[in-house]
Amino acid sequence: MKPWLTVVIPVHDGERWLGETFDSLVAQSSSGIEYLVVDSSPGDGTARLSSSYSDRLDLHILRRPDLGHWRAKTNFGFAQARAEHVAMLHQDDIWLPGRAAHLKAWLADTPQAAMHLHPSQVIDASGRAIGIWRSPLPSGNAPLEPGLLLRKLMVQNFIAVPAPVIRRDAFMAVGGIRDDLWYTGDWDLYLKIARHGDTVYHADVLTGFRVHGQSMTVSGSRDAADFEAQMRIVLAAHADFLPAAARAGILRKAEASIRVNTGLAAASRGSASALLRTFLAILSLGPHLPSFLHDTRLIDRVLPRLRAGLIG
Repeated sequence: MKPWLTVVIPVHDGERWLGETFDSLVAQSSSGIEYLVVDSSPGDGTARLSSSYSDRLDLHILRRPDLGHWRAKTNFGFAQARAEHVAMLHQDDIWLPGRAAHLKAWLADTPQAAMHLHPSQVIDASGRAIGIWRSPLPSGNAPLEPGLLLRKLMVQNFIAVPAPVIRRDAFMAVGGIRDDLWYTGDWDLYLKIARHGDTVYHADVLTGFRVHGQSMTVSGSRDAADFEAQMRIVLAAHADFLPAAARAGILRKAEASIRVNTGLAAASRGSASALLRTFLAILSLGPHLPSFLHDTRLIDRVLPRLRAGLIG
């Protein structure tokens, strides 16, 4: 039977957390989902671990050592997908109980939506829940107001990677994930999808997004110039699609968000002065500060990292 959902899991030496990821999928007790594990590992440990779940999941292991990063592996996996809807799941993230049932109901109710979103629980390296990452969007079962997602998302990426479910034809139509955006490839994708079709935002917290010291975001942000450039590339690519009347205000908050993100990255590397610069960047917004905090979900993003010891 044709699956109703394809989940692409890009992996590379994923043995540390991948078992927990698969366990969360087995616990869904839902049929009709295919899982494509796109494995670039040099050894066979990840493939062996994945294979041990093939009797409980419709799981297919695609060995692709030539695909060196998550963007290429995800694009490849989505191109192979048999379902009309696709989702990403990284090797250190999890699904929370009941997610499959919720997704199936949403897709049956609003199959034409280009993307469905929901909040994510933030978990630490041990799997402990340390926060909730929500979006500054109204929740419900109807598509968002046209243009709202684009306007909010331009200020800051507030979508955790395991949360979206995307119509496969929409993903292919917008060109998938850019190879050159190691940090902001998902953000760029969501902005493209926001312009392509409707999005529905649901209030249910259904995935676990793991923050830890070995994550690509933490390790990659050590190159401060490249880290900042990744965000500016996306901002430049989409700024012209903003409504003219609102563009200046949105871009002002987006610039402040970049300064905050780079400051927090520096603080995570032990720079005490970076925290002061971050605080001053926030204060510079003046009357725009409340909407900035709402749109960036700054508290949702920072508190879990403080609890996990990744800042300070």
